[in-house]
This record gives sequence, C-alpha cells and structure tokens, in this order.
Amino acid sequence: MNYWPAEKCNLPELHEPLIEMVKELSEAGAQTAETMYGCDGWVTHHNTDIWRISGVIDGAFWGMWPMGGAWLTQHLWEKYLYNGDLEYLASVYPIMKSACRFYQDFLIEEPTNGWLVVSPSNSPENAPAGRPSVTAGATMDNQILFDLFSKTIKAATLLNQDEKLISEYQKILDRLPPMQIGQYGQLQEWMEDLDSPEDKHRHISHLYGLHPSSQISPYSSPELFEAARTTLQHRGDVSTGWSMGWKVNFWARMLDGNHALKLIKDQLTLVGTDNNAGEGGGTYPNLLDAHPPFQIDGNFGCTAGIAEMLLQSHDGAIHFLPALPDEWKNGEITGLRTPGGFEVNCKWENGQLIKAEIKSTLGGNCRIRVPNEMVLNDDTELKKASGTNPNPFFEKAKIKDPVISEKAKLTKTNLPKTYLYDFPTEAGETYTILEN
Repeated sequence: MNYWPAEKCNLPELHEPLIEMVKELSEAGAQTAETMYGCDGWVTHHNTDIWRISGVIDGAFWGMWPMGGAWLTQHLWEKYLYNGDLEYLASVYPIMKSACRFYQDFLIEEPTNGWLVVSPSNSPENAPAGRPSVTAGATMDNQILFDLFSKTIKAATLLNQDEKLISEYQKILDRLPPMQIGQYGQLQEWMEDLDSPEDKHRHISHLYGLHPSSQISPYSSPELFEAARTTLQHRGDVSTGWSMGWKVNFWARMLDGNHALKLIKDQLTLVGTDNNAGEGGGTYPNLLDAHPPFQIDGNFGCTAGIAEMLLQSHDGAIHFLPALPDEWKNGEITGLRTPGGFEVNCKWENGQLIKAEIKSTLGGNCRIRVPNEMVLNDDTELKKASGTNPNPFFEKAKIKDPVISEKAKLTKTNLPKTYLYDFPTEAGETYTILEN
C-alpha cells in the first residue's frame, strides 16, 4: 500500500527500494520454498524485515499465508507498464518466472471441480463464522495467482522466451477457480458460500480483484462489479486507518466519488475528539494515520485513492474524473502518469473536463474516457473508440465468467455517460484536448 502512489503520482524513483527488496526476497524465498515446502521457485509469507526473512512468522491466523511473494511480484510488472523498458523487464522476468515455478509445484487439485488451489492458506485476516481461518482456494489467492501467471505470460511473450512455459502457465490459468457470487449477491470470500452480511471485518481481502488489481470492472465484468459493491456495503465504512485508505480506493474504483470523499473525511477526523476515540481510524494531530502507534500505509493508501478518484488507467483507457465528488466541482491536477508512458494534466469546471494535456513518452495509441465531449486543440475531431485498445500497455486479460449462486440477487449497473476516444501519439509529443 505504501507504494501504490509511486508510479501513478510520478514518483517512480521511490518505487526502487521495493523493487530491490523483491529481488532480494526472491533469493531468500528460494531457500524457504525448498526447505519448508520441497518446491522449486521462491515464496514469501505475510511479513519480512531488513534481513529478508521469508518463512512463516507471527500468529498462525495470518502468518502462514503463502502469497506475499506473488503479490509483491505485481510491482515488477507494474513498473514496466509505466516505463516500457524491455531491458528492465528482462532483468526482473526471472523473478516473475520463479514465483510461478513455486505455485506450479505447490498448487493442488480441489476434488469437487478439479480447480487448482492454494492449500493451506487463509483469507487475510478473516475467517468464516464458526470456522477456523485455515482454508483452501481463498478468493484473494486465486486473484493474485491470476495476475501472477497472466502477467508472466505477457512478459515471456514480449521477451520471446520460454514458449513451452507459456503453454504450461496457460493450463494453470485455465484451472484456477473463477470468482463466485454468493447467495446475498456478494463476491464470495471463500470457495464455499460462507459470507455473512453482518461481517464488518476491516479486511476485505477478496476485493483485491477490484483494487489494486483490475480484474473487476464495470465495463467488462458488470456482475462482479455489482457483487463487489454489495460486499463493500455489507462491510461498512468503520475500520482501522489502513483499511479506510484502501476503501477510498475501492469506492473510487466503484466510480462513487461521494462515498470515497466521505471516507477521506472519516480518515481525517482528529483522534481524541468527541466523535473519534481512535478505535475506528482517523488521524493523529501530527497527521499520521491512526491505529496505535500509527499506520503510514493509511496515509499513502489514501493518497493513491485520491489519484484514483481523479484519474484511472486500469480499465483499457485513461479515464478522466472517474469518481469526482460533487464537492470538487472545480479543480486542476498536474503530473499524474498512466501505463504506456503518458503524463497527464487536466482542469475541470462544474464537474466537466475543460482541458487536458497528455505527454506521450513512448508513443502509440492513446485512448481516453471523458465525462463530456472533447476535441483536439486544433479542432480536430477525436475518433470514437470501440473494442480493445490497440495499445498493448492497456491490454486486459480475459477473466473467467463468475459462478453465480441461484439465490443471488444482482442489481443492474447504471454507469454515468462517458465518451471514449482514440488518437495516435508520437514519443516526446504533448497533445492538448479541449471541451467541445
């Protein structure tokens, strides 16, 4: 969470320490994979330190979760999406491949459907009512593995490497469990339909597919999108500081800027006042996020969430003002970044985009989604877009259709009207778009 703002907020140099840590963890994690599990590849659990420990640590309720390395590996791919540097990608690809290698050995077949699942594991840091936390095939595990294998396939393809491995990885992808929608219309947290609408746990781990991943989308998976909304409504807003920061991102991805802003205000409530004793998030007088002694990831997570409210780029296009709250009628942002090497400035009035500047550092097609009609600054009409974005940095992997409970009640997604445009760009050029 601390590194969610790094690339999108144009601070890529601040991503470097995490990238280096993943490289070092992959070495320590190879020993852990062999000695703990008898597996090839590398693995890290939920916690590490300056010595790069990678085994099980702390309480069994959360310490035995074997997905930390797979999640961290996503940062290696994300950095490539923003810089387009194939030499960099070649340097981190062996780490991505080695992470996949561990799960090739570790996954087992689930007997009912023949799915390949992680076992034992848990859904951090929650458990179904009346059951232990230890489980198999938790939804978050499946989502992380979908990202790990699909992105490693893309990296191998770009680098023209490991054709045979690509085929093996695809077979694993095809056997991962799909996301499931349970009896209350919620996204299931576990393989079984065990969720309770009364569960207010601070963790909502199974919404990893909504954020920071991009597997759940209003435009390509509306059923999952609505199931994610139901889950968020069940869990509520009250939470610890880091969880509240994550929920800002969740509601931004739900395109609900007013709800995201409500959580920002909750998070900025001063601890020690009559309406906040510090048990439900908030902020200390020194502006550090509350949860004794403090949770800096809440500060950085909220920063990423504010950026997500104003600019999103995970869903096949650069989406301007996707979750703009009613209270932010007028404003301006500068210097945000998106995959494909685009740097973005924009200005809006009365909730309408009036101007955007897009600098292309890599060239290629630029697809934008905007709340109102726009033209290029020379009055050139923008080409209306449809289908898949031809810019490969915005390619979305096809996820499996969800399994939906016969008891599930799903609402229809009503999306705000937007306009989708394409225009070609050349590296080093800046393009200005104006309100029509």
